[in-house]
Amino acid sequence: MATNFHSVERFFKRLFQNRAGTEILNQLAPNHSPAPQGFSPRPAITAKAAEQRWSRLADKKSARADLFDAYTQERVEPYSASIENFIGTAKIPVGVAGPLRVNGLFACGDYFVPLATTEAALVASYNRGAQLLTAAGGCTSAVISEGISRSPGFAFKNLPEVGTFVSWLVESMEPIKNAAQATTSHGKLIDMKVNIEGNHIYLNLEFLTGDAAGQNMVTIATEAVCEYVLEHCPVKPQYHFVEANFSGDKKASSQSFQSVRGKKVSAEAVLSEELIRTRLHSSPRQMVDYWRMSALGGVLSGTIGVQGHYANGLAAVYIACGQDAACVSESAVGVTRFEITDKGDLYAAVTLPNLIVGTVGGGTGLPTQRACLDILGLHGSGKAAAFAEVCAALVLGGELSIIGALSSGHFTRAHKHLARQRVKGNKA
Repeated sequence: MATNFHSVERFFKRLFQNRAGTEILNQLAPNHSPAPQGFSPRPAITAKAAEQRWSRLADKKSARADLFDAYTQERVEPYSASIENFIGTAKIPVGVAGPLRVNGLFACGDYFVPLATTEAALVASYNRGAQLLTAAGGCTSAVISEGISRSPGFAFKNLPEVGTFVSWLVESMEPIKNAAQATTSHGKLIDMKVNIEGNHIYLNLEFLTGDAAGQNMVTIATEAVCEYVLEHCPVKPQYHFVEANFSGDKKASSQSFQSVRGKKVSAEAVLSEELIRTRLHSSPRQMVDYWRMSALGGVLSGTIGVQGHYANGLAAVYIACGQDAACVSESAVGVTRFEITDKGDLYAAVTLPNLIVGTVGGGTGLPTQRACLDILGLHGSGKAAAFAEVCAALVLGGELSIIGALSSGHFTRAHKHLARQRVKGNKA
């Protein structure tokens, strides 16, 4: 990644303004002086163990009061499967957006969506979008595909060995499925894609994981597949890895639009000119004009997908509801499309091919995260598909709200009113 020459020049002028070059070089050199004693992760999480860690952070008493308060000390056990070196909990403000009316295959009803964020104006924007969709009769939201993948990689001596391996794979799919199935009662290996690069081969294993997001589940199942390969394949790989960075795990990639990772969901709604005028102070024509320009802007800047701010809503609902927040990097890939109908109304749709969500396992059982899922009525088995449809509906509301603000010229004013001016008022 190249940097403009004038930017480099300005940076170095600032860097050397008050310091000598030798001082900076010494600061950058390896430092082998004794370091403070580190922490060794323990399998059990207890209040006593946390107290011992805080004893070595003796100069951080004010931090301890906020992170390890009485409420947290009384509820340590639920965190045992979610963290190492436990010292407390971080409190993030939680707001609620809604009602959001969803007419889905699995989610049907009016939902109040908890959103955990530190960004002022975010909840207000999604709340506006949710209520707009509800006033329009709700949005149609549908899970149209699902599957979670893991991609082991194998290295062989040459292409003939790769060919032998692939030939064996074709004949061995059933026992490979059985090896994966033996590791879980909830997951199932349903497909396998093969990608050859020289003497390397990447397998993209696709699983169903029930109502769990399933990241750990598919990792364990894939390890079992690798062990079966090593034991039974007539040609042995020189080495292998359980994940060879081909699955798209926790990163935006063009592969998002070639398959599915998690749940693929589309949501749509038709909004009248009157609703857009009264609720968003814009018009279908202004909304489409902005969408067209922003879509091309995204293409020109090299984004993967065409959307406004999926990450805002998804990060907030993922944190609130105990999802793996890092999965937002791939879940926020998608496409927003606006069109004017023959009647002059606005057709709006979003499609997200990588919604990695679950309603069991992971962080969904933590106290406050479970509470947020309970507000939605979506905690527990049989609820993951509905949760995915609600997430897509929420994202659609967020796209309508932000594009309404930008197309009407209210975007900056809203942020000044809800963020900067409010902070000044609080200080006063």
